[in-house]
Amino acid sequence: MTMDPVVQIGKSGITPELTEAVSEALTARELIKISILQNCLEDKMELAQTLADRTHSQLVQVIGKKIVLYKQAKDPKDRKIEL
Repeated sequence: MTMDPVVQIGKSGITPELTEAVSEALTARELIKISILQNCLEDKMELAQTLADRTHSQLVQVIGKKIVLYKQAKDPKDRKIEL
């Protein structure tokens, strides 16, 4: 996957500000990649599922230290990805 991460998770883990940033990125792009930094000690699968739950998105995959989330735009004309 050639897209760059738009959000990074560091030692603070999932904060309300991080959740809001992920939600805004999903609204703007539908599909986003999130990078987990080495100083984040939390389990990557738990982080991914928590973010998906809090942003009402779908967890696409977790590979290494990368999380990919998808959230379909509510308005059909705003959709960038057709499934």
